[in-house]
Amino acid sequence: MVTSIEDKNGTILYQFTPETRDVISEETAYVATKLMEGVTQSGSGARLRTRGADSYRADYREIVTGYPYEFTNPIAGKTGTTQNQSDGWFMGMVPNLVTGVWVGGEDRAVHFRTITYGQGAAMALPIWALYMKSCYADETLNISKEDFEAPEDLSIVVDCSESTGGKTIISDDDLLNEEVPEDLEF
Repeated sequence: MVTSIEDKNGTILYQFTPETRDVISEETAYVATKLMEGVTQSGSGARLRTRGADSYRADYREIVTGYPYEFTNPIAGKTGTTQNQSDGWFMGMVPNLVTGVWVGGEDRAVHFRTITYGQGAAMALPIWALYMKSCYADETLNISKEDFEAPEDLSIVVDCSESTGGKTIISDDDLLNEEVPEDLEF
């Protein structure tokens, strides 16, 4: 997006400030972020964290560039794979940067033969991981390794049992708070 145009002397000729509006509440955004953190902690993006279950496979180091990545900071993310392994994605987010990687081809006939190579976690996630390692290495970028900031007084009611209607209160700080924002629906 073009935000300004300057001449060769640095004089601003045009400046544009886009109109913005919130489309979901801060609470809903935080809950979605926490869910996506789960993808990088124990889901298809967990390879970002440790050597993981695949580390025993000698062939895994050959098919996944730069593995293991061993990030320890909070990362929210989502992998994606299209049918027939023709496209793979990884969208990753830290508190002050969102980056997406797509690997695929315009010709839908081009695809990987197996899910081993053709999933977003195997083809796009490694690119994202190497990119983020270089971002963190460049301290002038100030890419955050901090936690995602939680809204004040956030708590979530989770219905854990259909048969008994039992409810469990989950709070980011392990504090019980029975008030749930009205617009927070699951």
